[in-house]
Amino acid sequence: MRDLLLVLVFFGALPFAARLTWAAVLLWTWISLMNPHQLAYGFATTMPFAALAAGAALLSLPFNPNQWSRLRQPVVLVLLLFVLWMCLTTLLAINPQSSWPQLSKVLKIQLMTLVAVVALTERRHIDWFVWANVVSLGFYGVKGGLFTVATGGEHHVWGPPGSFIEGNNELALALVMALPLMNYVRLQAQRMWLRWALLLAMGLCVVAIAGTQSRGALLALVAMAGMLWLRSHHKILTGLTMALASVAVLALMPESWEERMRSIQSYDGDGSALGRINAWWTTVRIANHHLTGGGFDIYTPEIFARFAPDPGNIKVAHSIYFSVLGEHGYIGLALFLLLWLLALRMSRQIAVQTRRLAPLKAPAEWAWAGDLARMCQVALVGYAVGGAFLSLAYFDVPYNILVLLVATRSLLPQPVRQQYRGFPVATVQRVQPVQPVQSAQNLGRAKPSRPRAASP
Repeated sequence: MRDLLLVLVFFGALPFAARLTWAAVLLWTWISLMNPHQLAYGFATTMPFAALAAGAALLSLPFNPNQWSRLRQPVVLVLLLFVLWMCLTTLLAINPQSSWPQLSKVLKIQLMTLVAVVALTERRHIDWFVWANVVSLGFYGVKGGLFTVATGGEHHVWGPPGSFIEGNNELALALVMALPLMNYVRLQAQRMWLRWALLLAMGLCVVAIAGTQSRGALLALVAMAGMLWLRSHHKILTGLTMALASVAVLALMPESWEERMRSIQSYDGDGSALGRINAWWTTVRIANHHLTGGGFDIYTPEIFARFAPDPGNIKVAHSIYFSVLGEHGYIGLALFLLLWLLALRMSRQIAVQTRRLAPLKAPAEWAWAGDLARMCQVALVGYAVGGAFLSLAYFDVPYNILVLLVATRSLLPQPVRQQYRGFPVATVQRVQPVQPVQSAQNLGRAKPSRPRAASP
């Protein structure tokens, strides 16, 4: 039954995706994030849904008014350089043959990222794209939250098998990034019942994050919550809500969860933490010996025997920073860091620019852009903190956030966008219509003006 329902929904939407690029982007996002075919039991589990959605997007590109000029923005250019560098590091990898499958997966994600950058040309496209991310990840957040409440937090919450978020740690970080997007949708919702439903979903996602028992995600959640409080318009209410939610989660989770969270302070006795540190040192040594890094496949006994302090303790880096360093070298890490610094800078600029729109437009007209920019900034802070302990350098969601920022900034009025290029907003004024210049004949026929009487 699930297989049939999924096939009907997907192929019912596929004709729209083949005609409208933004619809194809939504379909791809739903398939790549939620992995609904992994929830089926029969023939649908092996169908190439993602490839069909991507193919529909590429076929529809010539028939849609896409914004190709966005590809010249600095943050997009850095992304393109990072992708090209990854191709080079794969060619020069220690194990090039085994690195190609991961590069193929990364290139598919980045290709659709670029398609989304040029395809989301209206606000409704952006809002639907946010909804696609929220629904796809929120499904597992609500499901995991209910599971955690029902079991008292005794069992781990896991993601869909065969996906980027299959592991408990990866799912937790994905939900951390999804929470600010949920909050944006809640802020824009017009109906009260929808606002309360989204608030309930956010609470269940927080419970699900705790249910994953991921220590790195707990740090990311704290950092994200602090940033969300700073960006909130109602700090007292937001602070009280966060405090009540924290108390409720602590009361729900068992003592074993508290002991695991406390182990953050005693990493020297934790085998998992020591294994990560061993992998971090391995990536540093690989980068010191290879300018282009070791490629995607560096977590093997042969490579650890050459570079690891403890060759017998083979683990992945569990860090977006150290994994990029080991796989693509110092140049790759520099491009990766520059990419997200530019994204954070863009989110801040959009928030500032929308506050300065009052002389040009009604502030409420662009309030949504400021809200979205602030929530994207919150999500990226959570990614930056939680990613220090998780291997999600190529996961879709942070790149989807980058797409949202580029598309939102492109929709701002032209005078305000000039501030992004270095022109102060204060110098931008409305241009008065130019009076037509009279011809020489009309000037000769013009009646002389009467002199005004001098005032007493």
